[in-house]
Amino acid sequence: MNFLAHLYLSENNTNIMIGNFIADHIKGNNYLGFSNEIQQGIFLHREIDTFTDAHKIVRVSKRRLHKRYRHYDGVIIDIFYDYFLAKNWADYSAIPLDVYTKSIYKLFDKIKYDLPTKSQNFIKYMIDYDILFNYQNKAGIAKVLNGVNNRTKGVSQMNLAIEDLEKLEEELETDFKLFFKELILFSNQKLKEIQSKI
Repeated sequence: MNFLAHLYLSENNTNIMIGNFIADHIKGNNYLGFSNEIQQGIFLHREIDTFTDAHKIVRVSKRRLHKRYRHYDGVIIDIFYDYFLAKNWADYSAIPLDVYTKSIYKLFDKIKYDLPTKSQNFIKYMIDYDILFNYQNKAGIAKVLNGVNNRTKGVSQMNLAIEDLEKLEEELETDFKLFFKELILFSNQKLKEIQSKI
């Protein structure tokens, strides 16, 4: 899952959101310098990624793209699933997406210098381009895909994936809705388990 989903699955707990957000930039046991709740967010992020990567519905989604993008299919599906979450946000949250994303930007802008450098860089990009809010429209997704494609020096050809979203939107959205229902249940249970240990 991508950034919006990880934040949403943090149950509006600020420190768990922080941990969940920075987890990809924390390698090995480098989490030890953070508070218990931030550590819980890091572990939750890792559990969500493991569950997602192994899930049969996600694998179906990846297969829809695999021939064209090979091992980049998972990165694209993560981005597409955030698009479907943002697009259907009102089905999952009573807080409007613009209100939610502004509160996220305010939180991370305030604490960014306590976070890893890579997280700081992404926070600036996220706020400058209103990435989380713009996940709900295809122009926003195209921008993200172009950005990732540039980081792979064009090898991934992920800039082309917006065409696949146009063609496969109905099937991928069905995949997302079925999967996300299961992921919410898994994440809620897993967070309780993590909190009981840390």
